[in-house]
Amino acid sequence: MSAPLSCILGLSSTRLEKVEADFLRDANPWGMILFARNVESPDQLRKLTGDIRDATGRNTLIFVDQEGGRVQRLRAPHWRAYPAGDAYATVYRESRKAGLRACYLGHRLIADDLRAVGITSDCAPVLDLPQPGSDPIISDRALGNRVDEIIDMAHAAMSGLMVGGVAPVIKHIPGHGRATVDSHKELPKIEADRATLEASDFLPFRRLNDAPMAMTAHAVYTHNSSSAVTISKRSLTELIREGIGFDGLLMTDDLDMKALQGDLTRKTERALNAGCDIALQCSGALVDGLQVARGAVTLSGKALSRAKIADNCAGRVTKFDRASAEAEFDMLMATASA
Repeated sequence: MSAPLSCILGLSSTRLEKVEADFLRDANPWGMILFARNVESPDQLRKLTGDIRDATGRNTLIFVDQEGGRVQRLRAPHWRAYPAGDAYATVYRESRKAGLRACYLGHRLIADDLRAVGITSDCAPVLDLPQPGSDPIISDRALGNRVDEIIDMAHAAMSGLMVGGVAPVIKHIPGHGRATVDSHKELPKIEADRATLEASDFLPFRRLNDAPMAMTAHAVYTHNSSSAVTISKRSLTELIREGIGFDGLLMTDDLDMKALQGDLTRKTERALNAGCDIALQCSGALVDGLQVARGAVTLSGKALSRAKIADNCAGRVTKFDRASAEAEFDMLMATASA
């Protein structure tokens, strides 16, 4: 079988339409990502993820954003609600041990939910460091507002996902916490100098630079480039690969976001030419997927090696007593709501 195409794409609805299955069979995108529009019930999701893999002919990584709080695609009544990242920080400030355990268990439970329906990668944890005056798009999604607690709990979150057979994606590298606008709507410009960023925003990513995957921030770091990091070869090289030392698979944030200009084919080409390994596009519209596929390339070389490592991170599940984990998790999280 030939290597897959350097993209992750969305789907339109709760089932895989024949025209979509034909497209996946022909294009062979490396991964797929699901959203609330794709989620109805556990049985439906198991069929959908199975159909995706039947179409691609391999154990394709299937992604979702299941952080907790505002950002979770699998919700009641079939799935439990999980806290936002900041809630773990509340427990952590009372007891470091309890906070780390709660964060680990929360993500281990999320992994159990995801694996049960065939989802094998979670776009989490969020390593961004929120700053006063920043846009609320990150805010309580972050694992606190101090570098030390974010680093500590991000390790716990990654561990919980990986022992549950779910590959984590750290985001939004090299740090979105200073953005004063929402990159879904316009392009943020982060004007802090390099020394300030090195000592704060970049530090969680440097300390977790062995993560299998990272998602870029659609933001300009003005000390380094006039272009968004996602499409800036200089920023991807100097800030992420060299400065942070991240050598895992690097995917774009959603190419549909208004922070980037141009058609999807051109956005895909610019991101890949700049040094991203994978282009992520989430709309689920087939016409959009076709545009991305035209700009993507067959994975090869270092990008293919990184993709294989990421695939392997979803390969093994450690035994797990869900009932006892839920009881312990609820007890620990009671601190956050007391």
